[in-house]
Amino acid sequence: MRRLNRKKTLNLMKELDAFPKVPESYVETSASGGTVSLIAFTTIAFLTIMEFMVYRDTWMKYEYEVDKDFTSKLRINIDITVAMRCQYVGADVLDLAETMVASADGLIYEPVPFELTPQQKELQRMLQLIQSRLQEEHSLQDVIFKSAFKGASTALPPREDNSLQSPDACRIHGHLYVNKVAGNFHITVGKAIPHPRGHAHLAALVSHESYNFSHRIDHLSFGELIPGIINPLDGTEKIASDHNQMFQYFITVVPTKLHTYKISAETHQFSVTERERVINHAAGSHGVSGIFMKYDISSLMVTVTEEHMPFWQFLVRLCGIIGGIFSTTGILHSFGRFVAEIIFCRFRLGSYRSTSVPLPDGHTSNHLPPITDNSTH
Repeated sequence: MRRLNRKKTLNLMKELDAFPKVPESYVETSASGGTVSLIAFTTIAFLTIMEFMVYRDTWMKYEYEVDKDFTSKLRINIDITVAMRCQYVGADVLDLAETMVASADGLIYEPVPFELTPQQKELQRMLQLIQSRLQEEHSLQDVIFKSAFKGASTALPPREDNSLQSPDACRIHGHLYVNKVAGNFHITVGKAIPHPRGHAHLAALVSHESYNFSHRIDHLSFGELIPGIINPLDGTEKIASDHNQMFQYFITVVPTKLHTYKISAETHQFSVTERERVINHAAGSHGVSGIFMKYDISSLMVTVTEEHMPFWQFLVRLCGIIGGIFSTTGILHSFGRFVAEIIFCRFRLGSYRSTSVPLPDGHTSNHLPPITDNSTH
């Protein structure tokens, strides 16, 4: 009884078989079929390799939302060299709330030569080349995000020469914590002193002939300091054409959360526009000589997440490639054989010439003469 039930079950399963097997004796192979099969297998192998490369790669997903954090402090990372002696210049921040952040809260004034060593010039040239490529190809920013913490810092290496060149410039580097409101970081003549209506700089004791605001920005960033991230002003160098010259940078800071497979950090991206002009009160160009970086905080926050193709999606795409190629090549091969058979059949029919047979009444018959037993001898 059990054998009978098992046999019925097997018969039922055979009837449900959606993939019937054809005996090998009924299978006919051909040279054209082998050629098409070779092309299909080659295409499948090539597309499988390409799909595997896509599966291994990752991409950056950008999401935007309103930044609701207004109470935390914003960190400004600074490394700027000015072609003036340290006792002649002062740096500080003044925001819209009229809160003054002095440079003594986190900045260091270091006397250095303004001229770079050959090694430093080579690094600066490479950094400027990367900046120009970033402006042309924005997709390279995704590569920089992925390589965060793997790339080297953009700060110049220390000087290796032991020359007796006297320091004629001042390197101002360090970081400051400011309120998350629009503000103005500036470097100008004289040290800053508090003032009831803001602040002032003691510039009266500095001669105008010593003004030289040629500068080099080795690094400027906002938020957490992440090695390997290249910011828009890194590697910038400006040479002043006049003693009384103003350099202005208008910066828009965008809070950014970066989540990759290597790091998870909260930093800030920014865009910048530049302007420079000579201060000439007689010509109507008013202002104060110096370097002014006016920044504003965007109300939108960007979340950058590194994503990867799931394994199940890779399998689905791979099955689609294999099945699609087999189906497409099978259809094309069948259609080609069908067309070839039609052409060859017409060619064979045209090779037989019709024969005229005279009839007794004088007419002719275009039909082939009947085959008799005598005709076979």
